Amino acid sequence: MPVTLINPAGLPNTDAFRYRQVAIATGTRQVHIAGQVAYDANGQLVAPGDLAGQVAQSLRNVATGLAAAGATFSDVVRLTFYVVDWKREMITDFLAGIEQVAEELKLAPAPASLIGVSVLFEPGVLVEIEATAVVD
Repeated sequence: MPVTLINPAGLPNTDAFRYRQVAIATGTRQVHIAGQVAYDANGQLVAPGDLAGQVAQSLRNVATGLAAAGATFSDVVRLTFYVVDWKREMITDFLAGIEQVAEELKLAPAPASLIGVSVLFEPGVLVEIEATAVVD
């Protein structure tokens, strides 16, 4: 397996947030997934006004991009989440979106960053997710 995910001693335990602090990758082929938002295959916004629903759909779209490159979430070494108007109290809805698809997509707890932004490229889009994977 080309990716090992760990939480080393001395860093906060992030198990509750479904991610690890460090990814060790030994594969030779990188896969970079552009920011994915909650559009369906027809370009229609899924779950307007619903952060959890948009996180779930965006992760499904990341999974589609990974699959096209011969990768899965077990190959992901980095996730970046951009969330519009982020406030700490939004964490429950954010994590609910992850939980909605965790089993379906076999999410691995890769290192992740959550970045609050004032706006994304189109009104109504609440989250955008980028991924980097490494495969043999």
